[in-house]
Amino acid sequence: MMEELSRLPGLGPARVRALEKAGVRTLRDLVSRLPAAYRDLTAPTPLCEAHPGLECAVAARVVGEPTEQFAPRLRITRARIADESGDAVAIWYNQPWLKKQLYPGRELLLYGRFALRRGELQLQSPTIEQERAIVPVYRAIAGVPPRAMREAVRAALEMGRGQWPDELPEGLRRRYGLCERNFALYNAHFPLNRESLAAARRRIAFEELLLYQVALSLLRSDARAGVKLSFADEDVEDFWELLPFPPTNAQKRALYEMARDLRMDAPMARLLQGDVGSGKTAVAFGAMYLAWKSGFQAALMAPTEVLAQQHFEDAQALFAPLGARVGLLTGSLTKKQHAQAHEALSSGEWDMVVGTHALITEGVAYHDLGLVITDEQHRFGVRQRTQLGKKGESPNVLVMSATPIPRTLSLIVYGDLDLSILDELPPGRTPVKTRVVPEAKRAAMYGFVMEKVREGRQAYVICPLVDKSEAVEARDAQELYGELCKLLPEARVSLVHGRMKAVEKDARLEAFRKGETDILVSTTVVEVGVNVPNASVMAIENAERFGLAQLHQLRGRVGRGQYESWCFLVAEPSERLRLLTQTTDGFKIAEKDMELRGPGEMFGERQSGMLSTGLSMLAGDTQLLKLTHDEARALMKRPDDEETKQVVALARRAFRERLDEVALN
Repeated sequence: MMEELSRLPGLGPARVRALEKAGVRTLRDLVSRLPAAYRDLTAPTPLCEAHPGLECAVAARVVGEPTEQFAPRLRITRARIADESGDAVAIWYNQPWLKKQLYPGRELLLYGRFALRRGELQLQSPTIEQERAIVPVYRAIAGVPPRAMREAVRAALEMGRGQWPDELPEGLRRRYGLCERNFALYNAHFPLNRESLAAARRRIAFEELLLYQVALSLLRSDARAGVKLSFADEDVEDFWELLPFPPTNAQKRALYEMARDLRMDAPMARLLQGDVGSGKTAVAFGAMYLAWKSGFQAALMAPTEVLAQQHFEDAQALFAPLGARVGLLTGSLTKKQHAQAHEALSSGEWDMVVGTHALITEGVAYHDLGLVITDEQHRFGVRQRTQLGKKGESPNVLVMSATPIPRTLSLIVYGDLDLSILDELPPGRTPVKTRVVPEAKRAAMYGFVMEKVREGRQAYVICPLVDKSEAVEARDAQELYGELCKLLPEARVSLVHGRMKAVEKDARLEAFRKGETDILVSTTVVEVGVNVPNASVMAIENAERFGLAQLHQLRGRVGRGQYESWCFLVAEPSERLRLLTQTTDGFKIAEKDMELRGPGEMFGERQSGMLSTGLSMLAGDTQLLKLTHDEARALMKRPDDEETKQVVALARRAFRERLDEVALN
């Protein structure tokens, strides 16, 4: 199936080049690029049932003449639409040619999202659809319009109809009631109905999830002997005595699990997962202590310089009095400091090192690396974790994540790792009081923020955008920063966002951490690893634009000290946001987030890229996760079985490249 894409209708040279740039080079590549979502146009919603936030299809007629309005850089086309149940306004931006198509009485099938603007219910920038069908929506490729992409995929499927070999063993397909591959591929793109779409999605997700888990089993079985640590039993208890607070039972259990792993011949590969504030860093320091007591070096890699600096200061305070030598290695060090750090690591002068991705650069060599820890695992790819692991002779690996993940989903996302969960919060952590604040109460909320600043506290204000967007109606950080400087002249207000140079961004975060600014206006760059115990207020503008798990992560930036803390979600009240006001349990929130948005949306491609098909098609079906997990284990227990051999061969072929530099052979 290596026919050239140029044979497909509607794909000229420019579009073929755009597809190739996106990694689509053959018909197989094209057909394998499954829809990211679907628009169900088969059952339009009556206008009387429309409400703000609803995304749906409507069948309506144009009432009266369309109108045009002009604004800076905007040309707005409006048309009133109606069906038998009610009416609304449809609105398009910078598409003036539509005015001729929106003549009175024309029947339209529209798809879009409703919003309430200045008291008026509007259907925002809807697409004009041609047929009542379930329509695929593909991830955007610059230079290839959505309609051209759909038609190219349809043509590719027709060319290869009946020619896609079904390589899953027939017995396995029958056991789980999986449809045939050709049927699955066609209906995954252009389903006949909802039932055929469900069958296709289940088949494709099952296959990819199963092969992925078999590939992970192969990784484990191929693992080389690692660094075996040797320490006394009392060393574990001695570590807890070093801390100024007693550990929780969950922390003690997690460190015990790590101690057991560290003494084995095979290298530890463990995920430490815990909610915001559950004490993951203390447990990680415990593992570093055991490595030091065994005579090996330990490296802790953080995703930002600010977080690396915090970890370094904490490690230095804890371990230096014991005689352990702790170093810091980040990208902002001078050339001379880098050279000194490299020498300290390679000679063994440093027992422990904390740093950023600078820890895995080419010139860094370790004397005797026994333990590798990566903080906030989802900010690093498998490639980076592997690179750090290669700095020693198969060192033990611990990864940490504060992103709560439902236990069943952890089997997939971190399937190559054993799992330790911190499901208790240390005593003394004050639950953050969470409130939904409608637009009408914004001013009062900022008055409350100023009160807390006068009391000596600090506050975060989070915006979904860096600057104003014509396409998205939401608060942007640049404009809000200017507003707050005028509204709260007594306060020292600062701004930080992802487009800033790293040095400037880190300097402003550090200034906030030191208490040199009162209010930090920011995008989600503060979601991870900023520890400011004096910050007691978090205000999140346009909270409806964030996922529940992300809102929970942001909320975790406050409530880290002894002060009563608040999180304000600036949005119209909804059942989804109300959940955050009722619980601070990150795992419950993650379960709900997965149920509402599906795991592919929940994690994004950076985290689940290896499973972009399986996860996004899973749509929260945790039963399928468990089925594939159990089937993979059962197959690997029968290595000589013909069915197992077939599946193993498929897994090796499917994930040889996608396991990101980790060989399966």
